[in-house]
Amino acid sequence: QLQLAESGGGSVQVGDSLRLSCTASGRVYSSSVMAWFRQAPGKEREFVALIRWHSPSTLYADSVKGRFTTSRNNAENTVYLQMNALKTEATAVYYCAKGYQYSASQRDYSIWGRGTQVTVAS
Repeated sequence: QLQLAESGGGSVQVGDSLRLSCTASGRVYSSSVMAWFRQAPGKEREFVALIRWHSPSTLYADSVKGRFTTSRNNAENTVYLQMNALKTEATAVYYCAKGYQYSASQRDYSIWGRGTQVTVAS
């Protein structure tokens, strides 16, 4: 079964940038949608961004629009989340997920990575 592994998390300062990676082990079908979610301490998991596996179509949460960019490298089975101008509220565990719906709902994603911690200090 396909597995997802996130990497690239860490501790940064407000205004810094960070790039997360999510590498899939196994075949990713062209109809797949890859998404990023995050869960801050004491809060529910929320949608961040998504990208279709076979097209450049993307979707972003309003809270990150203009500062975060998701992209992919199909040859390397990897999806990226470039995060710029980070704010303290970006502190969370970031998860990569795979589904088949162009959706911001976590219910539409059946395969999840274990997450990577991002901490933004003021």
